[in-house]
Amino acid sequence: MTERRPCPPAPGPLEAYAAQFDPLFGTLAQRRNFREYLQGLLLPRDRNKTLTALAGAEPVVAAQAGAVQRLQFFLSESPWDAEAVNACRLALLLGDPATLPHADGVLVIDDTGDRKAGTHTAHVARQWLGSVGKVDNGIVAVSSLWADERVYYPLHVRPYTPGSRLPKGKKDPAFRTKPQLAVELVEAALAAGVAFRAVVADCAYGENVTFEAGLWQAGLPYVLSVKPSKGTWAMAGQAHTPEDAARQLRWRGPAHPGDWTPVKRRFRDGHTDTWYAADLTFSGYGPERLVRLVVATTDPATLPAISTWYLTTNLPRPGSPRAADSPSAPADLAEVVRLYGLRNWVEQGYRQVKQELGWADFMVRSDRAIRRHWQLVCCAFCFCWRAWFAEEARSAGPAEPATQAEASACVNSAVPAGPPAGRGENGRRSTRRNGVPRRLASNTPPSARLAGSLDLPLALVASVVNCTPTSRDPSPPPRRRDRPSAPPLPPGLTKYR
Repeated sequence: MTERRPCPPAPGPLEAYAAQFDPLFGTLAQRRNFREYLQGLLLPRDRNKTLTALAGAEPVVAAQAGAVQRLQFFLSESPWDAEAVNACRLALLLGDPATLPHADGVLVIDDTGDRKAGTHTAHVARQWLGSVGKVDNGIVAVSSLWADERVYYPLHVRPYTPGSRLPKGKKDPAFRTKPQLAVELVEAALAAGVAFRAVVADCAYGENVTFEAGLWQAGLPYVLSVKPSKGTWAMAGQAHTPEDAARQLRWRGPAHPGDWTPVKRRFRDGHTDTWYAADLTFSGYGPERLVRLVVATTDPATLPAISTWYLTTNLPRPGSPRAADSPSAPADLAEVVRLYGLRNWVEQGYRQVKQELGWADFMVRSDRAIRRHWQLVCCAFCFCWRAWFAEEARSAGPAEPATQAEASACVNSAVPAGPPAGRGENGRRSTRRNGVPRRLASNTPPSARLAGSLDLPLALVASVVNCTPTSRDPSPPPRRRDRPSAPPLPPGLTKYR
């Protein structure tokens, strides 16, 4: 065999990361386009990250430019395997001690939808889109994510094809419901060797019999949410919903919690909140039964909808008869609340891949091209973690490991765009490290490393991956007086409390 022709290198550590995927690409053009695509996703842009934006071309008049058409061919026609790229990405994550999954993390299952016009793009139809909160024309993806208090990243993703897009509708052999796709994602995570404490999902999956049965059949522990109005038949005077059962618990205040147990929740920015949790006896649920029903809230007196969870779990209660025979370790109320609290990282991940990395900005129609775009976005997402931990290792040294708060904030800061995150799981970005303000374009690499007309983009990427994470200048210019600042959102409108 002849020796491979060398590929033009990507800037900084991005080249070392991209080089590990080279065996999956058979031609020099594929290796070069892979680097250019990742570079385009990581660069800050003032417009959506379509193919023209990734190539740095005009959005309309330069759509037929050579650089744009090369990326178009790479995404739609070039013969490479997106699943093999994803397997390589997961192998890198599982081989790095900083991102290695462990048995205290969770496997989060969720779906996300994005608006898309027309009907010629694969999987696009009128369906429920969680991002807009209504039925609209768009595309939905079911995804899995691994998370603990320190790091989180996507594992696998599957597009959901509505029955209206198939020849025989929902009776078509190729039709899969979202819960069926979710079960396949759990199986894929197990096949990849991902360890986790429990499978976690919201009420869209928690109240689905197919999904719960799939977890039972596989013998997997889970913590799933159910709606407070999930009703059941009961005699008059008894609880008919989980909310009714929770309101029957005794509560006389924080000093005398009665049937409630105080639970401390520690957030990424270091602050703690006191929640209250209790096991409910309702319908077929109970602390000694196969499935428990746990309620967790910030205020047992009022049970506010925005900060009250109703959770079902097959993890046994410590000291119960099931604890001795269960294959899973017992979980007290604090552990159940902790596990479900990690589900919020999937919402944070959506915010980052959509607002920063262009998850929904693709302008291709085929199923293969869409899947490839999503996998490349996941590669860019995980590169940000790799760059973050590499910088932490250099700055902290072997005797001073990075804090969990700093590690959890890396994707917010490693990709420059978007406003600072808020309090809670989203946290706050620090403006200084070791007393030095952080800025976007500091320490640009020497011009000898940059060639051609891409000097500025390459310098920006290198500054992102070579420097400490970005943040706002600690002394920004004052706002114009004729443009008053927007009032902060009330805590009730966020999902991170």
